[in-house]
Amino acid sequence: MARKAKQVAACSICGKPVQEAYKPFCSKRCADVDLHRWLSGAYVIGGESVEEEPPSPPAAEAIRRGPKA
Repeated sequence: MARKAKQVAACSICGKPVQEAYKPFCSKRCADVDLHRWLSGAYVIGGESVEEEPPSPPAAEAIRRGPKA
């Protein structure tokens, strides 16, 4: 019987073999590159765009006055 070769996962950033300590990446550098891409908006999860609406005038006035005593 033929033995199947164990498949090694590849780093999604550079393609090198994944290291257990940084899984699913090969190094801290590649993990940091991925984090930067998420934080900078390079990666986006698809869906409908949601725009924030400015507060209505009564709410804006309440914010300016502060909490009721």
